[in-house]
Amino acid sequence: MHIHILGICGTFMGGLAVIARQLGHTVSGADVNFYPPISTQLESLGIPLVSGYGLEHLMLKADLILIGNTLRRGTEAIEYILNNDLPYMSGPEWLRSVVLRHCHVVAVAGTHGKTTTTGMLMWMLQQTGFDPGFLCGGVPNNFNISARVGKSPFFVIEADEYDTAFFDKRSKFVHYHPRTLIINNIEFDHADIFRDLVDVKRQFSHLLRTLPSEGIIVFPSFDDNVKEVLTNGCWTPTTAFNCRDPEATWHAENINTSVDGNEFEVWHHNSYCGTVKWQLLGDHNVNNALAAIAAISHIDGISIQAAITALCDFTGIKRRLEVIGTVRDITVYDDFAHHPTAVAATISGLRSKIDAVGGTTFAQPKITVAIELASNSMSSGVYGEQLITALNGADEVHIMHSKAKWDLEQLLQNATIPMTIGTMVDEIIERVAQTAQAGDHIVIMSNKDFGGIHQKLLQRLTTDYAT
Repeated sequence: MHIHILGICGTFMGGLAVIARQLGHTVSGADVNFYPPISTQLESLGIPLVSGYGLEHLMLKADLILIGNTLRRGTEAIEYILNNDLPYMSGPEWLRSVVLRHCHVVAVAGTHGKTTTTGMLMWMLQQTGFDPGFLCGGVPNNFNISARVGKSPFFVIEADEYDTAFFDKRSKFVHYHPRTLIINNIEFDHADIFRDLVDVKRQFSHLLRTLPSEGIIVFPSFDDNVKEVLTNGCWTPTTAFNCRDPEATWHAENINTSVDGNEFEVWHHNSYCGTVKWQLLGDHNVNNALAAIAAISHIDGISIQAAITALCDFTGIKRRLEVIGTVRDITVYDDFAHHPTAVAATISGLRSKIDAVGGTTFAQPKITVAIELASNSMSSGVYGEQLITALNGADEVHIMHSKAKWDLEQLLQNATIPMTIGTMVDEIIERVAQTAQAGDHIVIMSNKDFGGIHQKLLQRLTTDYAT
C-alpha cells in the first residue's frame, strides 16, 4: 500500500511514517517546515518529501492519505481530497486500527515530561529483555529513532492532548486505549485549540474513560489539576509519585547533584528499591523516573531493580538540554522548552549542576537563555508574567519575538535580570556573543529551529576566539 502523509515532519506524523515503512508500505509525505531531528530521520529512510500542500503530490495516487492536525479546511490539498473523495484518515485513527489494537499500550500523557518519560519506558523495556514498539515525540539518544513497530506485546506511546485532525477535534490520546497510563502533570497549554484549563482537563477526563478497570494510572501527588480530573471520574486503580514527599507511594531520597548529573534512591512505600545515577538533571527528571518505574512495576516479568539499572544508562532525548558544542569553555545547549514550567525546570536543573561544581574552575559561570517564542501559546501571550518569572531564574535572557502578538516591553518591567528583545536571529546571536565568557552556559530554547541559531552561534563564538 502507498501511504502519503500530510504534515509528515511533525514528531507524531514522522513517527507514523517510520512505522508504516517498517510494516512494508510505500511512504511519501509533504510538509511546510523541515528541521531535525525528524527531517533527518525521514531522509535516512529514503522517504521522499514534498514542500507545501499543493496538488502536484496528490497526483501520486496514494492508496491512503494520512492527514496531520496542522492541516485546515481551505488548504488546497484538503479541498482536493474532499472534492474527489480520496481515501483519508487521521494519524491516531490509523495507528490504533493497524498497530495499537493488538498491543498492551503504555501511554505517557501530561503537559510536560512526556517525551523524556516515554524514552525511559522504552529503554527499560528494551534492557529487560522486551522489544517494545514505540512512538516518541522526540528522538531518544539510546535509540536514535523516534518510532518502530517492535516484536513484543508492548507499545509505548507519547500521548499528546493536542487535537487529532481538522475533522476530529478530540485529543489524539483518546484513540490509544492504554492499559498503563502515566499523567505527569496538567497545565494550560495549546492556546490555539483550548479555551482554558477547564477545556484541557475535560480532554483528560475523556482519556480516563477509555482505560480498563484492570489497568493502572500513575500520577503525581503534587498536581492538584491531575487529582481533580481523577476525582471527577476514574474507574482504574491509581498509584502516586512525588520525589520530595516520603508519604507518596513512590518517592526519592538522598537526591544529589554533581558535575555528572543526578543520583537518587528510589523508594516504594518504606522499601528501598535501588539507586539511579545518571546524566539527567533536575527534580522534574527524578519525578519522570519515578513515574516510569511505577508504571513498569505493573508489567509482569520485569524486576524493579533491573528497570532501575537500565535507567542508569538512559542518556536522555535530543533537544532536551542537549549539548550542541563547547567553544572557549562556553557550553551551548539546545532545549525544547516552550512553556514557563518547562523553562523554569530546565534552568533550575542546570543551576543545580553549576552549584554542585562550585567556583573552583570558573569564578562566576552564568546561565544565558536565548528563547524563541515560536509556539502558538508563546506567541499569543497567554503566559505573560509566568514566562518572565520563569526566565528570571537565569542570569541573562534574549527573547526572539518576531511572531509575538503581545506587549513584551511592558512585561519586561517585572524582570529581575537583564533581558533584551530582538526580531532577528543575527541580532540575538550578537547580543549573546558580546557577553559570553569562559564557563558560561548558553541555553537555546525553542520548539522550532530558531533560524538555525545553534551552529551560527557556535561559529560566532569560534570567530571571537580566533580574533
